[in-house]
Amino acid sequence: MAVMQMDIARYQTRETTDALADQARKLLLIAIGIQIAFLIPSLLAYLLDERLLNGVGVWSKPIKFQTSIAITVGTLILLLPLLDEAVRATRVVRWSAQAIAIAGTLEIVYIVLQAARARASHFNNDTPLEMMLYSVMGVGAVTIVVGCFVFGWMIWRHGRRDMGEGLRFGATWGLMIGAVLTVITAGLLSSGALAEPGHWVGGVRSDADGLFLVGWSRTGGDLRVPHFFATHIMQALPLLGLLLDRWAPDKARAGIWIGAAASVLVVAATFAQAAMGKPFL
Repeated sequence: MAVMQMDIARYQTRETTDALADQARKLLLIAIGIQIAFLIPSLLAYLLDERLLNGVGVWSKPIKFQTSIAITVGTLILLLPLLDEAVRATRVVRWSAQAIAIAGTLEIVYIVLQAARARASHFNNDTPLEMMLYSVMGVGAVTIVVGCFVFGWMIWRHGRRDMGEGLRFGATWGLMIGAVLTVITAGLLSSGALAEPGHWVGGVRSDADGLFLVGWSRTGGDLRVPHFFATHIMQALPLLGLLLDRWAPDKARAGIWIGAAASVLVVAATFAQAAMGKPFL
């Protein structure tokens, strides 16, 4: 009888752990669903709405941010299995997922609302309300990258040892280095330390005729370039780890260190280039 009660208690504990472990994934799935739900009408509006902001369609920015946040959240969903159920069930992981989901949703709601009003969402201090909401959005952006850093930290401390070393190391350092460099480059962008508020350094202060797809300036420096490379280290290093596990598992750890060093150099070089007022291409 006592053995049966122990089995039941163990089963119930296991069920509770599984349910808690699945919360983080569900929260992130909801977050990515919201971004996609916003993305579809934004794409339609981009095709139909002829209003311009900084020389490009007003819906250009929402589309970029919806895509970027969806990629970031999707990366975390794919990397969650690097943590076993017990770790995913911890409050640290669940609360990080919740913070990312809420911050990402609120950020994109504000960006969409400003696009609908043909008003800038970033570097906009024209009214007290917009100044306040821009600051709140900055807090939300920092919350997302801090959440990514926490995921990287948890994988480093509690990552499953039965997974490939390249993927585990790539996820750890990709999320942590990417988060730190994203905060630094975003801080320099918003501070106005290198130029007037905005991403341009010299050149024509307009996004018209920018680089294909990303829209980076082709007449002067653009601080969005190092910010872009910093953010996407979060995808580049895990992907490198996957490839190393497949083709050179015995060199996975060294390969990730080389990849991490190269990523930091790319961010530093593109930042120096932008700071000198030179276009990326």
